Amino acid sequence: MALIFLPEVSIYFLLFSFLFRHFHEETRKHTVTNWLFLGMLPGFLMEISRVYDYMTELLEASNLTYLFKGPCFGNLDMLFTVDPANIHHIMSSNFANYPKGSEFKKLFDVLGDGIFNADSKLWKDLRQSAQSIMSNPEYQRFTLRTSMSKLEKGLVPFLNHVAEKKLVVDLQDLFQRFTFDTTFVLTTGIDPGCLSTEMPEIEFARALDEAEEAIFFRHFKPEIVWKMQRLIGLGHELKMTKAHSTFDRVCSKCIASKRDEISRGVINTDSSSKDLLMSYMNVDTSKYKLLNPSDEKFLRDMILSFMLAGRDTTCSALTWFFWLLSKNPQVITKIRQEINTKLSLGTKGCDFDSFNRQELNKLVYLHGALCESLRLYPPVPFQHKSPTKPDVLPSGHKVDASSKIVFCLYSLGRMKSVWGEDASEFKPERWVSESGRLTHVPSFKFLSFNAGPRTCLGKEVAMTQMKTVAVKIIQNYDIKVVEGHKIEPVPSIILHMKHGLKVRVTKICNFV
Repeated sequence: MALIFLPEVSIYFLLFSFLFRHFHEETRKHTVTNWLFLGMLPGFLMEISRVYDYMTELLEASNLTYLFKGPCFGNLDMLFTVDPANIHHIMSSNFANYPKGSEFKKLFDVLGDGIFNADSKLWKDLRQSAQSIMSNPEYQRFTLRTSMSKLEKGLVPFLNHVAEKKLVVDLQDLFQRFTFDTTFVLTTGIDPGCLSTEMPEIEFARALDEAEEAIFFRHFKPEIVWKMQRLIGLGHELKMTKAHSTFDRVCSKCIASKRDEISRGVINTDSSSKDLLMSYMNVDTSKYKLLNPSDEKFLRDMILSFMLAGRDTTCSALTWFFWLLSKNPQVITKIRQEINTKLSLGTKGCDFDSFNRQELNKLVYLHGALCESLRLYPPVPFQHKSPTKPDVLPSGHKVDASSKIVFCLYSLGRMKSVWGEDASEFKPERWVSESGRLTHVPSFKFLSFNAGPRTCLGKEVAMTQMKTVAVKIIQNYDIKVVEGHKIEPVPSIILHMKHGLKVRVTKICNFV
């Protein structure tokens, strides 16, 4: 039984923990010892709690690309890179040689054959169908109505309650509930009611958190280890198994409910407020031949993929954004001035009836502040790619077929050679030209919304939602982080705050 539990506590950590001083010295020098049989993994595990900053230090000291050698038996060799030329090569100019591939699909197996795992013709059908749905003006209005409704009927009453009672609230949890509800409505048409003063625990939301954590640690465990844990039912893999079961059960219930409503004529399939589930149930299979709306697994994978994309990325972005604002009050002042001068918010100053995307596009400085936050704290802190054929990257590094290449987005935003000597500073002005227009930054330098053919389809939806939330809160509330509250990212595939974001809320507008 002792051997069974060793992988979970990390056999490498136990074997080399007595060498802590040695690893500490390595970190100071930005070097990592390549141990016989075990590679660089022992030193890496010593820094797992600060993995993002650790990789940033290594990449800054190694000319933007770093070869990590894993255990000889674990297939964990990885090429970490933040070189914009390498990113452009992989994501755009040589895109065909870098599909998601079987390795990625194994790590993210819980997503099934959804759009994030799919390749080739299936991916093209999924992407083109999603693009068609999400670019439809009716769907875009549906997304804005959904966000505004949840904002006015959920987030605002909650903030008012917290302000009135002078309570401390976890803003990360609040944003996660907001984005969970809105994404679930847009995906399934069902409002789970996660955002309320009762703070109910939602099983599906908890399962997403546990699945994300398990996927992260799969990246740094030999496949045989995490598959053995899954077989036996231990640690993160036990949580993943339970999460998988929750996803299957909840999605199946949503699909059955939607089919029943359609068959009884309760909902109109031609409605302008079609959610994604209804849209895919009625997808044109003559146009998208590989999509199968009659298959429950196909619909389940679609629901889960969009839930993972819509809930966590926007929640993470908003959380880090408001933390950065709390540290930079001059930015809040500029955003408020821009809102007051450029938005038509009605005679009451807080009337959002006429709010639309065109109005939001006037807020150039706010847009820049959000991009600056995403640069420093990208919701997806790293990406994993593998070539199908051997290749030579622009940096000169040779990669074999199925080599693991990791983009460290968190580190990319902090590279002085990419962003300048002030790379670590929060400066929304870097996104605004002297003429007051947005400055274009190439996607291979700013990768938060991906790049090339796989550029995020939900970029506009996400930016619109973040702007509506930001305007509402900044215009009507003061947010103060609780003194002494520790801020650090948790190691995961989504950049969440480990201890949440504990704040106090004060109303500054009488019309909310």
